[in-house]
Amino acid sequence: MQTECSPTLFEFEAVEGRRVEARFDGGEITSDAGALLLGKLDRDLGLLDRFAACFRDRRDPRLVEHEVATLVGQRVIGIALGYEDLIDHDELRHDRVFHVLAGKLTAWRSDCAPVAGKSTLNRLEHGGHTGKYHKIDHDPAQIAALFVDQYLSSHDKPPRRIVLDLDVTDDPVHGDQEGGWFHGHYDCHCYLPLYVFCGDHLLAAKLRPGDAGPSEGALEEVQRIVGRIRAAWPRVQITLRGDSAFSTDELMGWCEEHGVDYVFGLARNERLEAVLAPDLARAAARCAATGEAAREYRDFAYQTVRSWRRPRRVVGKAEQLPGRANPRFVVTSLPRDRIPARRLYEREYCARGDMENRIKEQQLDLFADRTSTATMPANQLRLWFASLAYVLLAELRRRALRHRQFATATVGTIRLKLLKIAALVRVSVRRVYFALNSSCPYKDDFALAYAYLG
Repeated sequence: MQTECSPTLFEFEAVEGRRVEARFDGGEITSDAGALLLGKLDRDLGLLDRFAACFRDRRDPRLVEHEVATLVGQRVIGIALGYEDLIDHDELRHDRVFHVLAGKLTAWRSDCAPVAGKSTLNRLEHGGHTGKYHKIDHDPAQIAALFVDQYLSSHDKPPRRIVLDLDVTDDPVHGDQEGGWFHGHYDCHCYLPLYVFCGDHLLAAKLRPGDAGPSEGALEEVQRIVGRIRAAWPRVQITLRGDSAFSTDELMGWCEEHGVDYVFGLARNERLEAVLAPDLARAAARCAATGEAAREYRDFAYQTVRSWRRPRRVVGKAEQLPGRANPRFVVTSLPRDRIPARRLYEREYCARGDMENRIKEQQLDLFADRTSTATMPANQLRLWFASLAYVLLAELRRRALRHRQFATATVGTIRLKLLKIAALVRVSVRRVYFALNSSCPYKDDFALAYAYLG
């Protein structure tokens, strides 16, 4: 279906005596033909259908043009392609790529497109509200479980050991959204979503109000995720990893009681720094002699005055940088004979920094911080839409791009290089044909990804 476009003619600088003109009148052309790879991937995963099964449709079936599976798939694919706003879909509903991915080339009503516009999608996001138009509800527990189930299904056999990374970030709000509070550390009104990753697998994205404590809700998420993993993989060794916000007696005590290891940062104080003073003095002497950073490590038992019920193993890093000292501490349940102090800090704990790259992909590439609706439940659903888009693109990277230049690329780079491919669309009785851009520089990567998904 050709969209109604402005007849405005755009004139540019002439080239070799010829006028250069442009107009939005190309008709059946798409800029997102690479998204066909996502459709091919999802047919194997069944991820969007399982996501759609988490919704309950209370609309009159006789009047429904767009099924929930169509709406959910359209929203997730739209975010994956870089369309964060619902208003974008008033034009995208005419794009043949979205029709093909929805498995629906025509609408049964003459005044509708095969996929939905902004108003219908808006009612999907605000499901659960009372009112005449809000008749699609979702099950939060079922959606939360979907991420863990997808992680489990992505493995042919259980791994011997996994590390779950926990982190909290800020999600600024710019209106009067429910749950948006001023946070002194981030110096803005915000939400504080909690993320749980295992490598590049997203296991949880929980939206929390801006006044939530640093580790609030972490234990409940850990209990849910660990319980689901252990039900499928009873022998897997699980280690939790996070910054000092998670070194609470409640969370560490639960881990110790349930056979889960942990490596958490530990906020420094005078008692900890006193223990590390001799090591820091030696590091300072080496730094002064060489002019380069020097590090020493100390392994010791430590217990807080009031908050911890028992002593725990702490590793201190006495680091002297040119001009300043930088002592750091971690607390862990891993025994000394299994992993020495230096290796624990440098290989186990510092590796958690990669999780921040995954959060950046969520927020910078997939608009997970586009939580601008009025209510917390609607904003949580928006966060889940962005999270599903991440899972889909991460699976594409893992399954189809593992031996090429995009094996470690961000999802934003994958979208730009492999999904944003222009194509002329021809629709006949027998086929829908996408004539892809002949000068696409990544056609070989596209072909190999298609072969891997075959």
